[in-house]
Amino acid sequence: MTEFSRFTPLLRSLPATIPFVGPEAIERQRGRPVLARIGANESGFGPAPSVLAAMRAAAETTWKYSDPENDGLKQAIAAHLGVGARTIAVGEGIDGLLGEIVRMVVEPGTPVVTSFGGYPTFNYHVAGFGGRLVTVPYDADNREDLSGLLDAVKREDAPLVYLANPDNPMGSWHPAEAIAAFARALPETTLLILDEAYGETAPADAIPPIGAFGDMPNVVRFRTFSKAYGLAGARIAYGIATPGTAAAFDRIRNHFGMNRVGVAAAIAALADQAYLHEVVAKIAASRARIAEVATLNGLRPLASATNFVAIDCGRDQTYARAIVDRLMADHGVFIRMPGVAPLNRCIRVSTGPSEEMDRFADALPDVLRALGD
Repeated sequence: MTEFSRFTPLLRSLPATIPFVGPEAIERQRGRPVLARIGANESGFGPAPSVLAAMRAAAETTWKYSDPENDGLKQAIAAHLGVGARTIAVGEGIDGLLGEIVRMVVEPGTPVVTSFGGYPTFNYHVAGFGGRLVTVPYDADNREDLSGLLDAVKREDAPLVYLANPDNPMGSWHPAEAIAAFARALPETTLLILDEAYGETAPADAIPPIGAFGDMPNVVRFRTFSKAYGLAGARIAYGIATPGTAAAFDRIRNHFGMNRVGVAAAIAALADQAYLHEVVAKIAASRARIAEVATLNGLRPLASATNFVAIDCGRDQTYARAIVDRLMADHGVFIRMPGVAPLNRCIRVSTGPSEEMDRFADALPDVLRALGD
């Protein structure tokens, strides 16, 4: 018996995929430290001091399991949004929630619609449950094609469609009215995953009001504490849905999956909206700085509603990859790039503190010169 023969045929058919290579792995591979960590869409501005205090206090009780019903966190999120707690599902980051909802819907061969080049962890979960990905190219190589996604859903009779607004990896967005119209146009048999991970950094008119989808049971909105709240390592996210859809998560979730320190951090973060507003302003200023650096170096920054900026390098993936690699190898600047053509003509730079932006600004012209530009 071989190592893998004991596993299911589905698992044996899957590639040994890691959706993202982290900066820690790059440090190990290259034998040098990351000096500017501006590639993973984290918040280098960190959480609020009040949140750090809550985490230190919660650490004293970390010997206890977290409440398996997550009532305190649900109540805090519900109060923040002005909804009932029964409409909230919480989980270990949006990645964890994506895995759960795919498990709820997808069987071997189930068609699942998403954008070609969109968030790869969603695709990873779909493949892991044997689903069949149906992908739609981006509109103008920049933002998700709502009409194309809708056509694919109807053509495939797909029970699940994924849409990120604002988008990762391009940073683009659709207005709230277009998102609401897309949701209403879907068949009732199709569940929409609306990923709003970057909602806090988006223009107000990009995010549908909290009651925009009424009692539609086929819409789940995902939000996270990983971005503007600065809690990526805590792994806390939540879904907003009708009570029945939210309760479906209880049938398959890891009931002891949440950690007490992270839960305390999320509750404290919601209570400190003044700090959030400060960080959102810093993110906007950092986006402007990244765009300025790109323009000064003859590259084209794309408009962004997220905590990163996609930069069109004007050539192909080989050139973009060379920029990514040389920034890290020569300067310790960690950034990323989209994974598929034609999006991978771009590089993607996360916002961060001024010292990291300075390091990027100093390194980029050296890299472009070394590449003969």
